[in-house]
Amino acid sequence: MSRSAHPAGPRHADVLPEGHYSAPADDLNALDPKVWAHTVGRDADGVVTVGGIAVTQLAEEYGTPAYILDEADFRDRARAWRTAFGNDADVFYAGKAFLSRAVVRWLHEEGLNLDVCSGGELVTALSAGMPAERIAFHGNNKSPEEIERAVRAGVGRIVLDSFQEIVRVAHIAQSLGTRQRVQIRITVGVEAHTHEFIATAHEDQKFGIPLAGGQAAEAVRRALQLDGLEVIGIHSHIGSQIFDMSGFEVAAHRVVGLLRDIRDEHGVELPEIDLGGGLGIAYTSDDDPREPHEIAKALTEIVTRECEGARLRTPRISVEPGRAIVGPTAFTLYEVGTVKPLDGLRTYVSVDGGMSDNIRTALYDAEYSVALASRTSDAEPMLVRVVGKHCESGDIVVKDAFLPGDLAPGDLIAVPATGAYCRSMASNYNHVLRPPVVAVRDGAARVIVRRETEDDLLRLDVG
Repeated sequence: MSRSAHPAGPRHADVLPEGHYSAPADDLNALDPKVWAHTVGRDADGVVTVGGIAVTQLAEEYGTPAYILDEADFRDRARAWRTAFGNDADVFYAGKAFLSRAVVRWLHEEGLNLDVCSGGELVTALSAGMPAERIAFHGNNKSPEEIERAVRAGVGRIVLDSFQEIVRVAHIAQSLGTRQRVQIRITVGVEAHTHEFIATAHEDQKFGIPLAGGQAAEAVRRALQLDGLEVIGIHSHIGSQIFDMSGFEVAAHRVVGLLRDIRDEHGVELPEIDLGGGLGIAYTSDDDPREPHEIAKALTEIVTRECEGARLRTPRISVEPGRAIVGPTAFTLYEVGTVKPLDGLRTYVSVDGGMSDNIRTALYDAEYSVALASRTSDAEPMLVRVVGKHCESGDIVVKDAFLPGDLAPGDLIAVPATGAYCRSMASNYNHVLRPPVVAVRDGAARVIVRRETEDDLLRLDVG
């Protein structure tokens, strides 16, 4: 690979422009285990490896960009969540983070349930052998066709998101001669410490039925009267990328208050409570996520304490980690195309992907780490902005980070913690082809989602 020198941009911390970035690490070749999958390291030549395979080999065989997923790490994290909550709770993997038939099979084998939110996710789950009774169906605007497919399949629960949906699901279930198990999603007025567009429990947003003004109580009242529904619990989700448990404490207090009111009015103690997901992961070294056993202990204690105060039996708890399982298991591998220093500002490093394979930076102002993957370097650090190849000034993958000053076209760089929402939200902007997902385990690699081809693009264009 080319390692030719080029005019350098800003390097030393004392001459950097103002901005939101951490100081360069003491060793740019080091890989912080917080942000990388468990089997990621460097070989004797300094090349990043995963599952015992060098990224140079992966790039040669599968091309770049590519999502590289550590299967062993995924399974370890799934198992850790299942173990942390034990047999008295349910762990539903949130399929929206990333879903494929291989992932469904891993989840099934590791004993997790699955949360889907569209007909496409449902058919993927069923086609890969996930038992329907272990599937929860979410969504704020499920079509009648999607609902009928879910009810016919026998999904374990449908999460009701509106008054119209209460009637719609009840009617479809009754017409099919069955009672559908449901939870009612409520918004509890808790805004998690997260980005505005991914906070989901304050009233002014599209999800759920507000607790305020008695709307949630009325929704339960109506659902309990319908023969086609079996109301099994209340669902609450307060946001995403959350590190502070205090939001869950307030949410649990309000949900349990509703359960108490339901008991007092209807003489019914609903047996389940779903606290959603949204637990954060480390995208950079500054992030400090909690371990699954810590989260399980905290949530169980919060719900138990609130129920004791309300003189309720403690319901069965469900949680929905998606990002927390798949996010850290994958990184995106890119090849550097151009390196463009801007005097007194930073160096722009263009790669062969961009916002079509990772929209989160543009959409959520998300922050990522990055590392030189095809070799090590002792060059001075330079402040870089990793950008894509799209015709869009907002096409940014990593806003501000440090890479070695001798970075050159042809080098491979890797962006960790891209397992969640990157492939799920990928697009064909500029008719760029979506990358493959390559699963690596114990020295072997295989494609679980293939790279798109130009034929794929043209096949949809009926012209």
